[in-house]
Amino acid sequence: MFGKELLELVRSLKLIWVPIVFIALGIMQPVTSYYMPVILEKAGNLPDGSVIEIPLPTGAQVMAETLAQFGSLGALVIVLVFMGTVSSERNSGAVSMILVKPVSPASYLVSKWGAMLLLSSLSLLAGYGAAWYYTGFLIEAVAFKAVLSSFLLYELWLLVLLTLTLLLSTALRSAAGAAFAALGAGAVLSLLSNLFPKYAGWLPGALPGFARQAVMGSLEWSSRFGACLVATVMLLAALVLLANILLRRAAAID
Repeated sequence: MFGKELLELVRSLKLIWVPIVFIALGIMQPVTSYYMPVILEKAGNLPDGSVIEIPLPTGAQVMAETLAQFGSLGALVIVLVFMGTVSSERNSGAVSMILVKPVSPASYLVSKWGAMLLLSSLSLLAGYGAAWYYTGFLIEAVAFKAVLSSFLLYELWLLVLLTLTLLLSTALRSAAGAAFAALGAGAVLSLLSNLFPKYAGWLPGALPGFARQAVMGSLEWSSRFGACLVATVMLLAALVLLANILLRRAAAID
């Protein structure tokens, strides 16, 4: 089943164009930060002799801003790519045909979950790696340890969004509805973590903030950080389990 999902990623060219999108997003931030004075000078109607002086951000700041780019456009791309991963096959009747064979709903879902994890990891690695290279080339080098830790934390957040998408694609027949609901749930988690850090700072929505702290070198182990990791793992397990239950019921109804 996992081989089938990989073949689908290859045939649909998702293994090519999704990493390319992330690479473009990753390169855009350091290049824009470096050439911002030139861009403003060429684009703005400034009086002759005007001098634009914008302090160059540090490499860590550029990498943190790159993660913010991934959190908006990158997350949107990933969710839209997988919004119909189960619902489209339910609508076409493919799920019923597959589950008639000796394939369990858990195997079916885990194979899709694994393919989603593989594509998101490769895409984030390509985009974040490109950002790291150009940041070091144009601005200053950022420590590999900080980049790696922030990558792992942010990949964990993307995995939360992907698992939400998998669950909602199983529960809903509308792919667009699954994407909207997954993005909305992710936004709520982030909003709660940012607005109420004292009470909701342990929610998975705090992971992007921890990732930015990691690349800035300001992340320290705390009870809130540990609770966030534990809550994230428990949420992922619960979402996959719930998706399995919903798929069993959907297969019986379909």
